[in-house]
Amino acid sequence: MTLDHDGTPLEEPHPRWHVRVRGLDKSFGTNHVLDHIDFDIERGKVNVIIGASGAGKSVLIKHFMCLLRPDSGSVWVDGTDVFALAPKPLAEFRRKFGLVFQFSALFDSLTVEENCAFPLKEHTRKNKAEIKEIVRDRLNALGLDGTQRKYPGELSGGMRKRVGLARALVLEPEILMFDEPTTGLDPLATRNVDEMILAACARYKVTSVVISHDMASVFRIADRIAMIHDHRILAAGTVAEIQASREPYLFEFIRTSGVAAAFGGRVVPEAGAP
Repeated sequence: MTLDHDGTPLEEPHPRWHVRVRGLDKSFGTNHVLDHIDFDIERGKVNVIIGASGAGKSVLIKHFMCLLRPDSGSVWVDGTDVFALAPKPLAEFRRKFGLVFQFSALFDSLTVEENCAFPLKEHTRKNKAEIKEIVRDRLNALGLDGTQRKYPGELSGGMRKRVGLARALVLEPEILMFDEPTTGLDPLATRNVDEMILAACARYKVTSVVISHDMASVFRIADRIAMIHDHRILAAGTVAEIQASREPYLFEFIRTSGVAAAFGGRVVPEAGAP
């Protein structure tokens, strides 16, 4: 049995931590991206990963699903050692995850309904009526009723994000991963996407993992925040703990983002910021 730092067995589901990363190292040639990463994802919460471009955020979360394999270290999801899984169990294990891509990654030639039905057709044996009902439920839940026959090109950026989330939800994942969900959106669309993430987490009881640079958005949605810097986890904790940190790089990262401080959950912009 493998024991964690606190003496709990990694082979058993943890009541608090859904994903537990231990000692993760990853290099691509001479580019050392992750250096002995220890990191936890809290069950049923919105967990946000921040850091500079190229810091390794996307590389880290790709290990959760074994889309990448590390040079050393382990990832445990509900007591499962991800990298020990054989190909067939691994394929089934990956259904725990739903992915919402940065630019939605919808098929332009398919309607909204067809895009959302695609995973069900590929990965289940449900009949057409069952698929149609599931798709309709997810679209209705995300305020997308009436878009079924539209094509992605007919939708706004925010609406495409919602369709991407609906598609991710049709397979009933336990963990949703969002890659820069507010990139390229105006402030109102960004707020709508933030509300969408919070609503999905509450309605479907999923664990959310969000990669973001938008610190106003981060403070709006996060239950926990972790920062990657210099190949390692520089800081991790609740929003209040991160806001209270005076770690120089983290403090400067937040300050230069246009968010100087946050009080009582209300983000306060720097003087002169819009």
